[in-house]
Amino acid sequence: MLLHSHDPATGELVGTVAITPVDAIPDAVARAREAAKGWRDLGLEARAACLARAKEVILQRADDIGRQLTREMGKPLREAVGEVRSCGEGLHEELDEMVAALSPEVLHDGSTHTELRRDPYGVCAAITPWNYPFSMPHWMVLPALVAGNTVLLKPSERTPLTGQAYADCLQAVLPPGVLQVVHGDGAQGRALVDADVDLIAFTGSRAAGSHILQAAAGTLKRVLLELGGKDPLVVLGDADVEAAARHAARNAYRNCGQVCVSTERVLVDASVADPFEKAFARHAATLTVGHGLDEATVVGPMIDRRQRDAVVAQVKDALHAGARLLFGGDDLDADGNFLRPLALVDVPRDAAVRLEETFGPVATVETFTTDDEAVDLANEGVYGLGAIVFSGDTERARAVARRLDAGMVGINRGVGGAAGSPWVGAKQSGYGFHSGPHGHRQFAQVRIVSTREG
Repeated sequence: MLLHSHDPATGELVGTVAITPVDAIPDAVARAREAAKGWRDLGLEARAACLARAKEVILQRADDIGRQLTREMGKPLREAVGEVRSCGEGLHEELDEMVAALSPEVLHDGSTHTELRRDPYGVCAAITPWNYPFSMPHWMVLPALVAGNTVLLKPSERTPLTGQAYADCLQAVLPPGVLQVVHGDGAQGRALVDADVDLIAFTGSRAAGSHILQAAAGTLKRVLLELGGKDPLVVLGDADVEAAARHAARNAYRNCGQVCVSTERVLVDASVADPFEKAFARHAATLTVGHGLDEATVVGPMIDRRQRDAVVAQVKDALHAGARLLFGGDDLDADGNFLRPLALVDVPRDAAVRLEETFGPVATVETFTTDDEAVDLANEGVYGLGAIVFSGDTERARAVARRLDAGMVGINRGVGGAAGSPWVGAKQSGYGFHSGPHGHRQFAQVRIVSTREG
């Protein structure tokens, strides 16, 4: 059987891949476990050197893969090519960081000499999403492989071609069996989680992450979960309103709002709410919606009709309950997968669009009068991935930021940290984390070997 991938902008068939039969997954795991012996024995530096050869493969194929990514997922071509190229261009630096993070340490106290090793778990199942279908596999597969694990990658059934393209780039330099691809939907994902794997790395929805954690509990498999978000952007009364509105529009609607750290809630001091809302609407209106292959496009289509319908349902439910449109919304009942950026005000406190992840080009705007109220509003709900604070007073912004229940907080900027920072969520947005030296180490088992000194 085949898995068909369609262009979300046109509905045209982009390509197909063969679905992995569920009953074939145990054999794939067995091959991975057999391949793990030689891959582990190769050693940390040699594994990194092997993977370093993939840089040229990725860069040579970047333009073609990027174009395919746009046709399969919808994001603008320059962003798609940039996603692929960034994985190749930064590969050697990433590998150096991973080797340093995973290298042995020596501890001694005068009587005991201890080697602290970071060894592979064995076989890793990496289950990746569709919104960044090249870079998300990269963020999970690469550290797992450097740590000495073998990997079974299951890319999203919505973007199988790009996931396969990433695997092809690495398989061009890897020994057989070290990286395999499993294609399919939830049935294959469940079978992979239930299989004889040692580590599960997953990025996706909170609901799916909860099911994975429950399924893994029986055998205490190691689990890393990067889940959803409902990120707030807090605009304090002393903020640069124009800069805050510009950032809110960019961060709420890039990738058609299909980003785990999209700004989905804007919380603005009542004293500057009117100028902020006007500026927010003005900046959103500059974002051209269209096919990702069109040079002018800033916002492409949503991934598919199912996702669009879920987003529209949240918006309509809020409108029926009394919310108002600040801008947008005239295409809610249109055909196809496009949805222009929109924002809601006067949203009821219990509305799904205010509390649940929307994952579309939708933002809510509400006001506060004190910093304490802003913090309380920002911390509502179960999510805690990222948050942003805009203020003209850095110390005031830091004080607010330190009280936010989020794993990553940006002040007058996005949430991503300096080089080496982990990508980490709080509350129900994360269980473990990845990236940076601290994240790389989660793909390895700590083992200590001790002898007497003297």
